[in-house]
Amino acid sequence: MRQEGKRRISFIMPVIIALWLSFLFLPFRGIKAASILFISLLIAIPALKFTHRLVRKIHLNAEGFLQRMPADRRFLFLLLIPVFVLPFAADDYVIVVVFISGIYIMLALGLNVVVGFTGLLNLGFVAFYAIGAYSYALINTKTGLGFWSAAPLAIGITTVSGFLLAIPALRLRGDYLALVTLGFGEIVRLVFNNWDSFTKGPNGISGIEPPALAGVSLGRLSYYYLLVLLCVIIAVFIIRRVHDSKIGRAWIAIREDEIASAAMGINTTRYKLYSFAFGAFWAGLAGCLFAAKMRFVSPESFSFMESVLILCMVIIGGIGSIGGVLAGAVVLVALPEALREIQLYRMLALGCGLVFLMVFRPQGLFGGKSVSAGG
Repeated sequence: MRQEGKRRISFIMPVIIALWLSFLFLPFRGIKAASILFISLLIAIPALKFTHRLVRKIHLNAEGFLQRMPADRRFLFLLLIPVFVLPFAADDYVIVVVFISGIYIMLALGLNVVVGFTGLLNLGFVAFYAIGAYSYALINTKTGLGFWSAAPLAIGITTVSGFLLAIPALRLRGDYLALVTLGFGEIVRLVFNNWDSFTKGPNGISGIEPPALAGVSLGRLSYYYLLVLLCVIIAVFIIRRVHDSKIGRAWIAIREDEIASAAMGINTTRYKLYSFAFGAFWAGLAGCLFAAKMRFVSPESFSFMESVLILCMVIIGGIGSIGGVLAGAVVLVALPEALREIQLYRMLALGCGLVFLMVFRPQGLFGGKSVSAGG
């Protein structure tokens, strides 16, 4: 009976999905185009399932170096090949998209420390991004310090802000913690937007200097690309090492069961502080690189939707998976740009893709563990 029920569900599900997507498409193109889409999806969904099974069999049966590597490292190994060739083979538009992907990768890696490793839901992570960008912009424009002197100060300020936010939030879990972090993100944005005498309010801060090395300005796009690529590689290496260390194991224990962790002697308060501060560190670095590249910062770049986007990158890639976070960031930055030609439908296509992923792969692209309900 169970086998028959599963077969019925597997048969009915493609029909329901095809009907739903065709219904969404109906107001845009009419009943004829919606009918064609319905028939195409009825053919495409079973074909995709068959292809997925075939690829899975090939993957399980194949042997060799890549197959013996963990999924995260396999993805990173394959990713490094095209990214080093990109500045020599692609045009400026593609390099800009990959540069922005690198910024979001660092943000997603920082949030993954808090959400994926420690299990603390943070909906205001963009606040640390804003603090890093504004700190660098203010230090650079008001004191004249260059990138290599101002950036460490800005990152330090951002790390301290993450530490300070964690202090009142330590007693909270789940939805309450999410509300506190959400409020913190909005407070930071409103302060930057309304403090005209210091941050120039909604007009933003302009005239930010690009980094320079040995007297040579790194203002060229290819130089920025290599700088961001270097920072991403360092971030992945350090975060992976921390994840495998005593601190990382303590974070995972807190995520799985905070009460049991405390009973086993883990100082949960201290490790939560470490988590918030360590995650904020990478957001501060991303903010400095963003401000140095754009040479202008304004509050509009740090809205609540940025926090939602970064969280989506972590969830899509797989919560707690470093390679998955990289994949999620690249997908959510590159896919909308690839669909820019169909401006009217690209958000519809992106939303449908997310729904498909949540239905067929709810654990994310790389199967990270989900955050526990306790926090």
